[in-house]
Amino acid sequence: MKSPISASKQCIHRLLKPQKSSTTTTTTNLRRLSVAPDPIQPPSHEQLTQSAITNLKSTDDWTNNTILHQQLLSLPSNFLPKIARELETSIKALKFFHFINGNQSLSPLSLSSVFQVVIELAIREEDSVSLVNLLDLSKELKIPLSPHSATLLMRYFFRVKKIQNSVLVYEGLDPDVKTIGVKNTLLDLLMKSDRFRDARHLLDEMLEPDVKFPPNEVTLNIILPSLLRWNLGNENENENEKILGLVPKFGIHGLFPSNIWLTQLITKLCRSYRNDKAWDLLHEFMKFGKVEVAPCNALLSGLGKARNYDRINLFLKEMKENGIKPDVVTFGMLVNHLCKSRRVDEALDMFKKTREGIDGICIKPDVILYNTLIDGLCKVGRQEEGLSLMKKMKSEDNCIPTAITYNCLIDGFCKSGEIERSLELFDQMSNEGVNPTVVTVNTLVDGMCKHGRIGNAMEFFRKMQDEKGIKGNVVTYSTLISAFCSVNNIEKATSLFEEMESLGSPDALSYYSLISGLTQAGRPDDASFIASKMKKAGFHLDLVSYNTLISGFCKRNKLDKAVEVLKEMEESGMKADGITYNTLISYFSQKGDFETAHKFLKQMINDGNVPTVVTYGTLIHAYCLAGNLDEAMNIFNEMLITSKVHPNTVIYNILIDSLCKHGKVERALSMMDTMLQKGVKPNTTTYNAMLKGLSSTKRLKEALILMDQMRNQACDPDYVTMEILNDWLSAVGEVEKLRRFVEGYQVA
Repeated sequence: MKSPISASKQCIHRLLKPQKSSTTTTTTNLRRLSVAPDPIQPPSHEQLTQSAITNLKSTDDWTNNTILHQQLLSLPSNFLPKIARELETSIKALKFFHFINGNQSLSPLSLSSVFQVVIELAIREEDSVSLVNLLDLSKELKIPLSPHSATLLMRYFFRVKKIQNSVLVYEGLDPDVKTIGVKNTLLDLLMKSDRFRDARHLLDEMLEPDVKFPPNEVTLNIILPSLLRWNLGNENENENEKILGLVPKFGIHGLFPSNIWLTQLITKLCRSYRNDKAWDLLHEFMKFGKVEVAPCNALLSGLGKARNYDRINLFLKEMKENGIKPDVVTFGMLVNHLCKSRRVDEALDMFKKTREGIDGICIKPDVILYNTLIDGLCKVGRQEEGLSLMKKMKSEDNCIPTAITYNCLIDGFCKSGEIERSLELFDQMSNEGVNPTVVTVNTLVDGMCKHGRIGNAMEFFRKMQDEKGIKGNVVTYSTLISAFCSVNNIEKATSLFEEMESLGSPDALSYYSLISGLTQAGRPDDASFIASKMKKAGFHLDLVSYNTLISGFCKRNKLDKAVEVLKEMEESGMKADGITYNTLISYFSQKGDFETAHKFLKQMINDGNVPTVVTYGTLIHAYCLAGNLDEAMNIFNEMLITSKVHPNTVIYNILIDSLCKHGKVERALSMMDTMLQKGVKPNTTTYNAMLKGLSSTKRLKEALILMDQMRNQACDPDYVTMEILNDWLSAVGEVEKLRRFVEGYQVA
C-alpha cells in the first residue's frame, strides 16, 4: 500500500505532466511489456512553487483548493516567502500569510519570513496605516519580527518623520532579534533626529563589557560624524558631551577611531575652546596604545593657541613615554606658537634642536618651518636675521624660498621704514623666478603709503598691473584710497573708488575707507552719499562708520544732520555706544544747548552705557566756558558722590583754571588740596593756572609754596610758567627767588 505522501506526489505529478496521444500510449504500453517500467519523477520544488503561485493568482477560494494544499505541503518552508512576494500586493501577501498560518504547522521563524515579505510590500506601497496595523498584528499573533523586518520598519518610520514609531519597533523586539545591525540602524536614526538622550542610552547599552551583540566599526562611524557636526551652545550640548565621553569605551571592544577621525575630533574640540575635553579624550585612547602623531599635533596646536606651555611640555614628555615620535609638523606648530608669543629666541633654540636631534629624533626642517621662523623674526623687528635664515635655508637644507618667504621679509623691512630694502628683495624674488602675489603688492603699497611715499605706491601698483598682470584687490584699493584721503587728495581717492567699482563690486572695507577719508576732509555730505551707495550695494554701516559721520557733521556744525544719522543708526538696529553719545554731548554743550546735551546723557545711561571721565569732562568744560561755575561744580560733585568715575587731572585743571579766572582763588587752592588727597597728581598746567590766579590776587606767599611744591614733585616748569613768574617776581623785586627756583632750590 502506497503512503499518502507518495500518492500525493504522484497525483501532483499527473497534474503537472502533459497528456500524450493514444498512439504514443499504445507504443509505450508495448514497450513496458518488454522492459522495466519508467520510475515516476516527482516535480522539482521550483515547479511546485510556480504551480502554487499560478493556483493562488487564478482563484480567490484557497480554502477548498485541495491541489493548492497538496502543493504547499510538498514545499520546504523556505520557498514560502518567494510565493508571497510573487503575489505583488501586501493585501494578497497578508491573506497568504493567514492561509498558511491557519492550515500548516510552520515554525515561528518560517512565519516570520513570510510576514517580512508582507512588510516589504507594504513599505513599497507607502501604506503607513497598514504598517502600523501590521506591527500591532505581529504582537497579537506573537509573530517575531526578523532583524531585517525591524530594520525596514524603523527606516520607513524615520523617512515619514515618525521616529517614535521606530523606537517602538525596537522596544517590541525579542532580545535575540536586537542584533548589532538593528541597534546600529536605530542609533543612526536617533542621531539624525537629534534625539541625543535616547541615542546615548542606546549607545551606553551597546558598550556594556559582556553585551551579546557588541558594537562594530559601523557603530563608531555613526557616532563620529555626528560629533563632528556638533554645534556648541545648542540645547543638546550636554547630551553630546556625554556621548563624547562614551567614545573611549569602544576601546574595551577593540575598536578605535581612525587617525583621521581622531585628529578631526581633537581639532574640533580645541577650536571650540574645549582643550580639557580634547586632553582627556586623547589620554583615554593613549591607554590602549593606539594614538599616532597627527591627533597629538592637533592637541598641541590647541594648547599653543591657549598659550598653555606647561601642558605642552608635559604632553611632549608623555608622547615620548608612549613611543609617539614627533614629526616636522609637531615642531612647526611649536615654533609657530613661540613666535606668536614673541618668544623668538626660544623658537630659534627649538629650531636648532630639530636639526641636531632631540632624544635621538633628527628632523630636517621644511620650507613651512623656515617661513614660520622668518615671519616670527620679522614680526619682532629682526628682519636681518630673517634674511640670513633665508640664505641658510637655501644653502644648508636645499629649501627653495616661496612667495610667502619673501612676503614675510618684505613686510618686515616695510614696517621698519626700509622701503628700498623691500624693493631690492622684490627684485631678487623676480630674478629667482618666484612670482609675486597680490599679498606682495599690497605689502609694498601699504609700506610706501605709511611712510609718505604715496606717489611711489601708486606708480608701483600701475607697474604691477601692466607688467605682472596683478590687478589688485579691495585691500590694495582701500589702502590707496585711505592714503590719498589722509593727504586731502579726495579727487584721486574718489577716482580709485570708481575704478574699483568698474572692476567689480567694492567690499565694505573700501566703503569704510572712503567714508572715513571724506569725513576727515570735512566733507560729511559726500561721505553720507557714499554711505547710501554702500547700503544700496547690500552692505551695512558699522558702528565706527556711523560714529565717523556723526562726528563729521558735528564738526561742520550740522547738528541736525548728526541727529538724523543717529536716528538712522538706531532704526537699522545698531546701538549707540559711549563714543557716539560723548560726541553729541560735547558738540551740543559747546553750542550752549545744555538741555539737548543732558537729554543725550540721560539716553546714554538708559541704553546701558556708563558715562566716562570724557562725558563728565565735556560737560564741566562747557559749563565753565559758559561761565556757569555752579553747574560745573554740581556735575563735579555728582562725579565724586554718585558716580564710579573719578575726576582726573584734566577735569581738576579745567575747574581750577575757571575758578582762578573768576577770582575764586581760595576755592581753587582748596580744590588743589582735594586733588592731592584723592591721589590725582597735578601737572604743569595745574600749577600754571594756580600761579596765574595767585598772581592776579598778589598772594606771593602761597605762590612761593607752590613753586617749592612743584619742584618737589618733579614737575618741570614750561615757558608759560616762566612768563607768569618773570613778570610778577620782577615787578615785586623777587628776581633772586626766581633764579633759585630755576636752579632747583627752595624759595619759600
